[in-house]
Formats: sequence, structure tokens, C-alpha cells
Amino acid sequence: MGTLKLGAEQAIHKCLRVRKDESVILITDQNTAEVSTALQEALATVTSKVRTFIMEDFGDRPEDGSKPLSFPPAIASAYEKVTASIYAAQGRRNELKSFRVPMLNIVDSRSDLRHAHMPNVTRQVMELGMSTDYDVVQALSAKVLKIVRNASQIRVTSPKGTDFTARFNPSWRWLVSDGLITSEQWKNLPDGEVFTCAETATGRAVIDGCLGDYLNREGDCEDFPITVDFVDGRVTHVSCEKRPDLQAEILRYIAQDANANRVAEFAIGTNVGLDRIIGNLLQDEKFPGVHIAFGHGYPDKTGSTWQSDAHLDVVMRNVTIEVDGQTIMRDGTFLIL
Repeated sequence: MGTLKLGAEQAIHKCLRVRKDESVILITDQNTAEVSTALQEALATVTSKVRTFIMEDFGDRPEDGSKPLSFPPAIASAYEKVTASIYAAQGRRNELKSFRVPMLNIVDSRSDLRHAHMPNVTRQVMELGMSTDYDVVQALSAKVLKIVRNASQIRVTSPKGTDFTARFNPSWRWLVSDGLITSEQWKNLPDGEVFTCAETATGRAVIDGCLGDYLNREGDCEDFPITVDFVDGRVTHVSCEKRPDLQAEILRYIAQDANANRVAEFAIGTNVGLDRIIGNLLQDEKFPGVHIAFGHGYPDKTGSTWQSDAHLDVVMRNVTIEVDGQTIMRDGTFLIL
């Protein structure tokens, strides 16, 4: 395990690659002070032109999402004068739509801006996922991309009962997210995944890793796995016997718009420096294996053809991955290292 200091230094120097005298925005919150302080200290070794925004300075952030914080004009204005930005804060219900999406729309509109995205980051994440050897992550990600970029279908199975097949549009793009942030592609940190949007998928996913968006608050799902069935890319059934309240909340989440129940993102985690699920999506989605998401499929990046305000990531453990019949992972272990 690494250190908070090492994780921050890698984020600033190796991933975001902040340059001398470059202007940077850091957006954070009160609950992420320990991590944001480490990031500020790492930034200070490179540039003094850093503006830090604390989200609570712009209004309350109720846990129930009854009045989600909107993206402030003051931060939007500050974005006009920087070439690098970091979001490192804890997620709140409904803030994906009200705060983070408007922020990322600005990021995507700028051809000269690099952005490190760290929702729900913690000290543990900095000491584990951000302290990994990114040279290894980049090499493995390149191997995975070479295998999957022309795949017509990928089957995913697991000992807990996952068994689904995703099919892919040959004109849609696969993307590598390996820690190297560029102005063409902002990245979640810690990093390590190869992803696209599935055109369709049929089968069952047994979610025994963790959930995304504000449902990440549930942590590790191994003791209350969620079963999700889907046919032709649409969710048909959700079950969580041990947590009927969570089952109901997931059903509400995927009903929020016409495409919220679509199987969208399909990703293979490539951060082999991780040795366990910790119940934090920001890191766990990079764990060697598979995660998918329902709702938004990053059409601006992948070429997928629908929009949604939803994006619910779900992580599975110990998967076997078959790419057009070639097994590249068995029970959570890569066979192509």
C-alpha cells in the first residue's frame, strides 16, 4: 500500500501532468479536506496559480437530494482562465445532474483543458488505486484494447451467477483510460479501464462488488448481492432479497427517464495493482474484472446513440471474460499478462 502523499503526487505529476505556472481549479468539499490538502500540496510544488472552491460555500447539500447544489456561475467563469482542473468531492443524491454534468459539459467544450475526476475519493483510494504502477496499467490496457476493439460480442460469467452477453457496434469507439489525462479525454482517478457502450446485452448480472452514483454509499455489496436481468439491452427485473429497500431504490433510479434502464457502458478494469474490492466505485470499477452501467453511454466519446440523465455503474467480482470466444480473464485473473 502506498501513501496519501504518493497518491496525490501521482495524480498531479504523472496523470494530470500539471506544468510550471499553469493555472488550475480544484473543486472539493468539506468531507474531502484531507485528500484536497494533499492535492494542494502536490500542486504547490509545480504552480502557485491554483484556485480552490469548496462546494458548501455555494449552498447546502442535503443528503436526501431534495435541493441538489447547482453548478455555480463563479466556478464556470473561473474555468475560462485555466487549462487543468480537478474535481475531488463526495457525491450527493441528484448532484450528478445538477452539478457534475454541467461541469463536465464545460470540460468537454474546451479543447485545451485537462480534467481529473475523483468523485467519492478517500484516503484509502489515494493509498491504493492512486499509488499503483501506472506503467503496468498502461501496458495491460493497451493489450486489452487490441483484443476488444473489433469484438462483436463479449460473454461475462461468474461463480455467483452472472451470465450475460454484450454485443457491440463496430462503428462505436472503445476508449482507454489508463491514467494519462489529455485535453481530448478527461479521466476518473484512480484509473485503469478499457470501455465502450454496448449496443445491446442479454442475460443476468449479479452485482456483488459495489454500486455507483449516490448508491455508492452502500459500500461493498458482497453480503447483499443484487440480481439484474436484461433482454435486448433493457432491464427486465431487479432483485435484492436481503435489501428490499435497495431493490426499490434501484428500480426508481432506472425509471427516471426513457433510457435509464438501458445497458450502456461496458468496461474491463485493468488496474492490477488492486487486490480487493473496497466498496468505493471510484476505485472498484478499475479492479480487474467487468463493470457495466445503466443509462448514459457517453455518446460524445463512444458514438452511442441515446442520452440519459442516469448513469448507474455496477461492479461484479471474479468474472470470466470471453471475447468472441477467446478467454482473456478467468475468475478475476487476466490470462494475457
